[in-house]
Amino acid sequence: MITPTLDPYASRTDRDAGIVQRVEPVIHGGGSYADALNLGQQEAYTRDGFIVLEDLLPADEVDILLDEVDRMTRDPAIRQREEAITEKGSNAVRSIFRVHELSPIIQALAQDERLLNVARQILGSEAYIHQSRANLKPGFKGKDFYWHSDFETWHVEDGMPAMRALSCSVLLTDNSAVNGPLMLMPGSQNQFISCVGRTPEAHYKSSLKQQEYGVPDPVSLQLLAEKGGVVPVIARAGSVVFFDCNTMHGSSSNISPWPRANVFMVYNSVENRLGPPKYGLSPRPEHIAARVGGEPLAALPAGTFMQRVRA
Repeated sequence: MITPTLDPYASRTDRDAGIVQRVEPVIHGGGSYADALNLGQQEAYTRDGFIVLEDLLPADEVDILLDEVDRMTRDPAIRQREEAITEKGSNAVRSIFRVHELSPIIQALAQDERLLNVARQILGSEAYIHQSRANLKPGFKGKDFYWHSDFETWHVEDGMPAMRALSCSVLLTDNSAVNGPLMLMPGSQNQFISCVGRTPEAHYKSSLKQQEYGVPDPVSLQLLAEKGGVVPVIARAGSVVFFDCNTMHGSSSNISPWPRANVFMVYNSVENRLGPPKYGLSPRPEHIAARVGGEPLAALPAGTFMQRVRA
């Protein structure tokens, strides 16, 4: 039997679903650790749990990144790796994990000062990559990502102690209203949704295609949506979305002809390293939840990754 503990974010226990108030700040250290975001942007992130920095990367940089993701998607050696996740019922690539280690170009992107300094400012500390991946939604084939809080999964299945991590999504294609854009619930970062259902061992093998455990209940989702609404990220390629680890988000299937692609990095505070997973679960593989290394990332000048191409 699994019973609740003193953990303020206990989830997937024998108790019913519930909404728990967040205990940590959304921006740590008062936003003084770095100066990438101005005061208005910090206030927006604190209020909504996300911010969209439009046209942060110019078109030539986006082209290089998109070409790199396309190369990785077509590479037979990468497609055969455990890091490559295909859609349920097809061979279409859904995600490629650990792209910052598989690609020197994306490694340099993860350290780009335009991204890393935003993460450092919000986290109030140095940061490392907890997880990275390329997400793909080809036209007519890309499936949905159901509503979820990343922190719920990272807390239960990876042992992430606190809400001191964030996601950074670099848009490599235009996100329109019709090609399955990221959707977020403003203000949802302030409430933790405790989910029901005992987590099977090696849950990641199925959840990366379609998640069944750690899925919020409809009543909680409706309450969050009625309180804060639902905002789709409609933005051009080169824009970057930063959102809190507990912000409720998801996306619908892409039944349009136009593909959607992004590079996705999860920055975690060096003061928030992973502990043991909950309930005696085995740790997930390193490419999903980094435990080895985790040295603080050194910021690189903007666009350094372009030099990796020329090299």
